[in-house]
Amino acid sequence: MITKATEQTHITPPLVVDLDGTLISTDMLVESGLGLLRSDPLAIRHLPGWLAQGKAVLKQRLADYSLFSPAHLPYNPAVLALIDEARLQQRPVILATASHASIAHAIADHLGCFDQVLASDGENNLSAHHKATALQERFGQGGFDYVGNSNDDLPVWQLARHAILVNTPASVQGKAVARGNVLRVIGDSRTPLQAWVKALRPHQWSKNALLLLPLLASHQFGSVAAVLATLAGILLFSSCASSAYLLNDLLDLPDDRKHPSKCRRPLAAGKIPPLQAALLSPLLALGPLLLAVTFLPGGFSLALLCYFVLTLTYSFWLKRKMAIDVITLAMLYTLRIIAGALVIQVPLTFWILTFSLFIFLSLALMKRFTELKQAREKGQTAKAGGRGYYPDDLEMVASMGVSSGFLSVLILALYIQDPTTAVHYSHPQLLWLACPIMLWWITRVWFLTHRGEMQDDPVLFAIRDRTSLITVGLLAFCFGVAL
Repeated sequence: MITKATEQTHITPPLVVDLDGTLISTDMLVESGLGLLRSDPLAIRHLPGWLAQGKAVLKQRLADYSLFSPAHLPYNPAVLALIDEARLQQRPVILATASHASIAHAIADHLGCFDQVLASDGENNLSAHHKATALQERFGQGGFDYVGNSNDDLPVWQLARHAILVNTPASVQGKAVARGNVLRVIGDSRTPLQAWVKALRPHQWSKNALLLLPLLASHQFGSVAAVLATLAGILLFSSCASSAYLLNDLLDLPDDRKHPSKCRRPLAAGKIPPLQAALLSPLLALGPLLLAVTFLPGGFSLALLCYFVLTLTYSFWLKRKMAIDVITLAMLYTLRIIAGALVIQVPLTFWILTFSLFIFLSLALMKRFTELKQAREKGQTAKAGGRGYYPDDLEMVASMGVSSGFLSVLILALYIQDPTTAVHYSHPQLLWLACPIMLWWITRVWFLTHRGEMQDDPVLFAIRDRTSLITVGLLAFCFGVAL
């Protein structure tokens, strides 16, 4: 006997659409957890207790920390096309998700294409068999088409008239196809290698070349052992840096999706599942730390640990604090130089550390200036990009940035004038040529920044900019002929 629900849906069977991994290329439970880490890291201690009360309670609690904007989520265009097709056929379209109801309704209200929303609440976790049962009670067995993506959707597909698979793992796809009701397969679950490479940002590893500075300053570039130790240090710092970039991108997802260029990052664009990135990030840090403790000097291991801890602190808290954020960035660059000295066990001069601190403070302020300039041009008046600055702070940031850059040149001049410097060079007077070169370069990049021609990251700009590379070559020539 056909029930009333089945009889109605036999004529116009509804299209039921899953949310996580299907309609959107992300997982809202994971993103809610990241929101918890970002808003209140200490609240993570409550997670075991919430989970002990059941997944429904966990999802309800985490939903309170969700920071997402429905307008900026990575929606799957193929699924949106399916929804449009169903609406043209005057079929009901239902959003059925294991995510919390508050999240589901916010997304449904934004899209405006769903006739009904079925979601988890504080008592019921609408996942797998629970979702299948709920849909069967409403529409009858075979009374709906279902669009899903994961192993949890197998019980739902079994009761559906047609199964539509979206970005489904091969193992799950094989089980679904074996049941004989698969109508369409869209995409696959494999993350493109190119997306992972972009997320790890190997181009940023060039910043770790700062570890070479103590090697060059101590004139040990002829020592094979020192060169190999420095190269090993660079590799370990690069791995830790990639770990930090993944974590930073995970915590910055809501802000990055609203940013004109950062929205194209793999995590923000939904090309990499956030859970996979969250699992990989600690591995990229713990591995290098263990290798450093085992094979490299203890001082270097401590420097690497300090770098990682300071990076974590920056990602969770310091980057939203005015002035502290740029000082922290300058310290992170300087810490690379310190690590380079510790890995080959040579002393560092006061001048190198001070020069590094001021020049990288200038570059960090340059980055903030670029962000604030973009915010002002858009007419924004609130704090920009989750940072501790207002667009009206633009002039103050520029003043401090230019001053810091010129102070680094003053430090360079004092280093050249120091009597101990002459001991290391045959013609120390030639080093004075480096000062006008540095003054010209700092003036140039700040003018470019003021004109809006600077990229988001001034350090990467310097590495890629032909004029900047020529400047580095001229500086190297000055120090080389002075030897």
